[in-house]
Amino acid sequence: MEVPIGFVAKCWSFISFLPFFFSLFILGFLKGLIICPIAVTITAVGNSAVVIGLWLAHFLWTYYCVAKSKRVGWVLKSLVLVSLPLPLILWPVMAIVGSIVGGVGYGFFAPLIATFEAVGANVTDKAYHCFSVRNQISDKGAFTLLNFIQDGCFSTIESSCTVVRDFTDFCFHSYFSYMDELSKDVNEDEKPIDIELWRVPGCLLVSSIAVLVDVPLITAVALWKSPYMLFRGWKRLLEDLVGREGPFLETVCVPFAGLAILLWPLAVLGAFVAALFSSFFLGLYAGVVVHQEESLQMGLAYIVAVISLFDEYANDLLSLSEGSCFPRPQYRRRMKPSTGLEKGRSLDSQDEREGSRSRSSKLVSEGSRTLKQAIQRYTPVQVWDWLFKSCEVNGKLLLGEGLISIKDIQDCMVKGDCKKLGIELPSWCILQCLLTSAKLDSAGLIISEEMELTRFNLPRDKVFEWFIGPLFTMKEQIKGLQLQEDEESCLRKLVLACNNDRPEDWDNTGFPSTDKVRRAQLQAVIRRLQGIVGSMSRLPTFRRRFRNLVKVLYVEAIQTGIQAKHPNGSSRIRLFIRGGRRDRNGAQDDMV
Repeated sequence: MEVPIGFVAKCWSFISFLPFFFSLFILGFLKGLIICPIAVTITAVGNSAVVIGLWLAHFLWTYYCVAKSKRVGWVLKSLVLVSLPLPLILWPVMAIVGSIVGGVGYGFFAPLIATFEAVGANVTDKAYHCFSVRNQISDKGAFTLLNFIQDGCFSTIESSCTVVRDFTDFCFHSYFSYMDELSKDVNEDEKPIDIELWRVPGCLLVSSIAVLVDVPLITAVALWKSPYMLFRGWKRLLEDLVGREGPFLETVCVPFAGLAILLWPLAVLGAFVAALFSSFFLGLYAGVVVHQEESLQMGLAYIVAVISLFDEYANDLLSLSEGSCFPRPQYRRRMKPSTGLEKGRSLDSQDEREGSRSRSSKLVSEGSRTLKQAIQRYTPVQVWDWLFKSCEVNGKLLLGEGLISIKDIQDCMVKGDCKKLGIELPSWCILQCLLTSAKLDSAGLIISEEMELTRFNLPRDKVFEWFIGPLFTMKEQIKGLQLQEDEESCLRKLVLACNNDRPEDWDNTGFPSTDKVRRAQLQAVIRRLQGIVGSMSRLPTFRRRFRNLVKVLYVEAIQTGIQAKHPNGSSRIRLFIRGGRRDRNGAQDDMV
């Protein structure tokens, strides 16, 4: 379809588009009304059962770990223990209400959006898929008994079940993992986090004043900016719809233009609610400023300055006039960004520089839009797929070489000791990626023959930026060390078979280099890799895919005859993998 040129052609394109849009919208609306109650019931009932069932354990274990922790000083610990009952009592209420609201939103809008996705350029048999987001419901073939259970219907119900499963993993696994880390012993030279007792009254006083002042003023600023956001968004979306530009340049995206126009007021409302809730935290941060700067005056200055920061941030987002009409007193003796509003901009002395940068970005924004569309960003699902496919392939090889034993798999399944499979194996795979990327002098991370992950095509996900960002630095560190072939080969084994705390741990491992500095640098890379993977393992997505990986490796061990040498624990492991044998080929869940 060609882009219409001229006023008459654009008007005709817009008029002819309306019946097509309203037909899809009515169909998606009906599907949302049918699926929404089912999705709400699944998420609300499932999550509520998990929260209520584990609430007493969470309550007692939180108090125990905080009281036991040596990472927190006694003053801060006392304040936390006194204030803990309120959030712990509110936690079930917030979780249940959030599950209901989230279930309503997802259960209604997912089928609606999926109906518009069904007319995409890469979808065949569009009429069928408008009633139907999966071509195959079972592994045996297409399930075509009822077309109506396809796009946006069955997948929404399945995703609701996935949400409950991930929420269960978070409450049962991730929570206790965080608490165990909090209660771990600390090094002798590590100082606990604490606050000085005499500063607490001043911090509480300034925080109270900040909440009373900043919450209504920030809310008023957000309310004042909302009409600008509403009408500017509508103007831009209508221009893109009629002129087929911007995000709707492709034919596949044209139906989304009408849907975006219709749903834009909800986005504006969501932005206002987010500003309302964030204003409480921005106000409470004044107490932190008082403690850090050791000055009540600085805390009071922050109360005024944060309103100006919020106003300028909103102006930048809406492309309004630069700066703010509110005063901005200096509240830091050391100009160091601390809050989300401060990041990316410095105060007072750097206002002029930031204004120049903002003007330059506006000048190139239009010209760079096409370039941004040309850059194909990878999705989180693709990165997860690579990591666990790599763990599966390399896990089978290491199983055959004896670096991973059936005992490691049994300990993971029966005892829950998954350090070798859950931490060291993914670290081994990521290290292999770093070594290959450094050896080939790649600008990014070579994660497969067809995929190279760079800073430009990273997934648009802050969590992945936190995890993947340090890998680029570690790759440059490895490149600078210029490892030899025998060093790389030995290093791969040491990740799985040796402690990496001190250079002396490698004395009897056959590592070619005796340079303790070189060893310490490589051990630091390994420890950091294992720390990154340890943090990743707390994500529900990791847990869900990791279970499939363990099943695949165990079945592989049985087929290669290793299980015959280690019969202990086999009966309990059969219970673990029962019902999951169809996943032995590495079938992964695509939900994140």
